[in-house]
Amino acid sequence: MYKAETDHARASETFNRDESYVDWHDETLWFVRQKRDKAAFQIPEWEALRETASHIKHYVLSHMEELLVEFEQKALANGIQVHWAADAAEHNRIVGEILQKHQVTRMVKSKSMLTEECHLNEYLTRQGIEVIDTDLGERIVQLRQEPPSHIVLPAIHLKKKDIGDLFHKHLGTEAGATDPQYLTEAARQHLREKFVTRRVALTGVNFAVASTGGFMVCTNEGNADMGAHLADVHIACMGFEKLIPEARHLGVFLRLLARSATGQPITTYSSYFQRPRPGQEMHIVIVDNGRSTQLGRPDFRNSLKCIRCGACMNTCPVYRRSGGHSYHNAVAGPIGAILAPNLDMTKNADLPFASTLCGSCSNVCPVKIDIHDQLYKWRQVLAREGYVPKSKTVGIKAMAAVLSQPRFYQWSGKLGRTVMRALPVVTNNSLNPWFKQRDMPAPPKESFREWYARNRGGE
Repeated sequence: MYKAETDHARASETFNRDESYVDWHDETLWFVRQKRDKAAFQIPEWEALRETASHIKHYVLSHMEELLVEFEQKALANGIQVHWAADAAEHNRIVGEILQKHQVTRMVKSKSMLTEECHLNEYLTRQGIEVIDTDLGERIVQLRQEPPSHIVLPAIHLKKKDIGDLFHKHLGTEAGATDPQYLTEAARQHLREKFVTRRVALTGVNFAVASTGGFMVCTNEGNADMGAHLADVHIACMGFEKLIPEARHLGVFLRLLARSATGQPITTYSSYFQRPRPGQEMHIVIVDNGRSTQLGRPDFRNSLKCIRCGACMNTCPVYRRSGGHSYHNAVAGPIGAILAPNLDMTKNADLPFASTLCGSCSNVCPVKIDIHDQLYKWRQVLAREGYVPKSKTVGIKAMAAVLSQPRFYQWSGKLGRTVMRALPVVTNNSLNPWFKQRDMPAPPKESFREWYARNRGGE
């Protein structure tokens, strides 16, 4: 059974124990980042698309109330039943009541980060309802009893051997099998019976169109379509920030989404649902769960522009070498680190510090969220509200005292270099976090200031 660490640094240390997995994770995600760059550079108007998408989302955040009302009216007119959930508990209760009404104890579900955020699977399991995740990556981590580590690539932290062993145990595949085609076919056969026999299918929502009351679901495997088209009841769950004003705006976001996520021109399946088919029942659950609070924070409201492409994760040097589970939150990486403190500052106060503030996340964001700026601002908020550990506070104050006094700073540097040369054990020990996974650099003979004074001082 998976058990989350509650501190990013400790969880990262656990992930870093196996260097081969860390290297695999780092290299694979950087490969995806490179695919993103190639796809983006093939479109001359790429930056114009990003700017347009950002402005559209800005309009949505500024007109949220009226757009939500418009969406509800159009959806109801289309025959969709609309539900409103203030928080995760209400979202889960609504879904549970729909299943209870239809006397259903088994259902299929496609990828939905909102339901991960709300811990829907755990809730329904406690109610005696079997939930089968039909996205291949999601099914893999579900069989392992752990959450996804990435919002687009849920099982990116695993290798083929891990999946082969897992499928041998749960699906009866050959022991030691690692061929991706063979393993994928085994999963396909395993899931086909689930699609055919389940009366209820739940999907996420990538974009909801206010002017039509319809919504779009984007997948690469077609599992959401298979579930929704075969089921008697289709439940779609969305955070209210998924709204866009008009259907014509879909073209902007669809050109950005897959290119930013995986380097594809478009997701393989981009399916638009506007009304239930004859004889089918369709529900949409619109969820707040802290989003109104975030919307009311001027410094952080832009985080609600996120279209869940995962580009910021693929480029982040910290995420790539610490793993998604180290973020102990449904959404990991840089975007998760600015969303999570809004939900619970006490639990997630460590996440904004899991960053180098290099700005690469903001550079690749398709809707131009100022992610690295928000990480910095969250640090200030958390420090001001008293959520920073005493050890960090004391350390920062000590550094501030040293850095604010030039002579003391020079003396401290000289003393430190002397001690490191004479007694390397002072820094080369397990109490030094830097030393745990790195070799300490050799101390220089002189500081840059001393070198400059000696070599350039007369200029």
